[in-house]
Amino acid sequence: MVTAFVMIKANTGEADRLRDDILAIEGVESAHIVAGDVDIIAKSQVETPAAVKDIAATQIQGIEGVEDTQTYIAMD
Repeated sequence: MVTAFVMIKANTGEADRLRDDILAIEGVESAHIVAGDVDIIAKSQVETPAAVKDIAATQIQGIEGVEDTQTYIAMD
C-alpha cells in the first residue's frame, strides 16, 4: 500500500468546493482545509505509485480552481 499526501493551493474562495471534489476521488482517504502555505492537504492510500500519480497529477490538478499541488509519498 502506498500512502501519499497532496498539498493543494486553491484559487481564492474555492477551498470548500475543492475539498468536496477531492474527497469524491477514489483512493483519497481524507482532505482537510489548513492554514499556511497551502489550502488543502489530502491523504491517499492506493496500491501503486502510478495510482498516486493519477490522483495528484491527473485528477486533482484537473479540477477547476486548483492552482498548484505538491505530492509527498510516505516512506514508512
